[in-house]
Amino acid sequence: MPTPLVSVLLPVYNGEPYLAAALASILHQDHKRLEVIAIDDGSTDGSLQILQRYQKVDGRISIVSRENRGLIATLNEGLVLAKGELIARMDADDVCYTARLSRQVSVFKERPHLAICGTGIDTLIGDRIVRGSLDPLYQWASLGILSKFFTIFMHSTVVYNRKVIPDEMLFYDPRYVHAEDFDLFRRITHRFLAAMIGESLVAYRIHDESVTNKHKRQMRKTHLKIVAENLEREGLIDNPDAFEDIADAVTTDRVQRVAECILGLEEKISAQPAAIRRSYEEGTMNLFYFLYQLISDEQRPELTHEFLTRTQKWGLIRRRERYSLLPGAYMPWFSGISIAANRRLDALSRHLQSVPAATVLPRYDLIG
Repeated sequence: MPTPLVSVLLPVYNGEPYLAAALASILHQDHKRLEVIAIDDGSTDGSLQILQRYQKVDGRISIVSRENRGLIATLNEGLVLAKGELIARMDADDVCYTARLSRQVSVFKERPHLAICGTGIDTLIGDRIVRGSLDPLYQWASLGILSKFFTIFMHSTVVYNRKVIPDEMLFYDPRYVHAEDFDLFRRITHRFLAAMIGESLVAYRIHDESVTNKHKRQMRKTHLKIVAENLEREGLIDNPDAFEDIADAVTTDRVQRVAECILGLEEKISAQPAAIRRSYEEGTMNLFYFLYQLISDEQRPELTHEFLTRTQKWGLIRRRERYSLLPGAYMPWFSGISIAANRRLDALSRHLQSVPAATVLPRYDLIG
């Protein structure tokens, strides 16, 4: 079969600081049969000028520039414009490694019934890359089951197969703002096969202006809405509103309700057939940690204390976190001091651990 054309869908909104590196990494792919659909979503910085400079050097880039319509509208517009049988997502602040697309194209050639393929990631901080490793969970668990609980792929690593995914399914739903990828992945994997490449083929950039950092609260709310829909559809929870309610406001009553949902979910999953039970258990554990983080971020230790007590999950958190939280129901002020100290220690630890494992990001210079 001929080598398929890959359409790389690149939405851009005020991406000037990182866009050149992202573009160059796409154009340096060792899979050459590609087009870049770059949509400038009303940027007010120099993003359009960067796109135009690169287009003059490489005619594989197509540019659409217009007023701001938001990410979901931009992604859907790009899907309509794309000509390739494979569509790769790319963000304007991330970097692809040279073999990314060739590795993913090879997987689709070997498995033509595959609908979607993602990859592992490294983390990019400034110009330094911290090497990542894929969770062993992906080696044995059902991706279709996991996708009911969390976003199984980093968005900028995925490639969609239009020969498998119907046109009426391949779109981003505006009802799921800031979790539109989660929604699309769960719909695809509910009906079709998915795969994860174990190696890191994209460097995911961490910075303060990323969508994840700027819209964390809305992202969490939409995430829990999707999870609740999935679990209610399967008859695994009786009170789906509890998940969305706690995303709106973390109160003692809402913590208690969501904890009861977790316990009820675990009971129903225990009755699942052995062949799929473990995947459901892993998904439920991810949901527990998601809620634990959401509640912990309120920095009200009495609420975290209540959640861990109600779910009977004290043994799942680190020992020093337990020592900080145990007095939380009686001396929140003291517990708060301990939690703040732990956060500072974690930040220092992450910094020290990243230094020996980091490498300097290669600098691309395509246009001089």
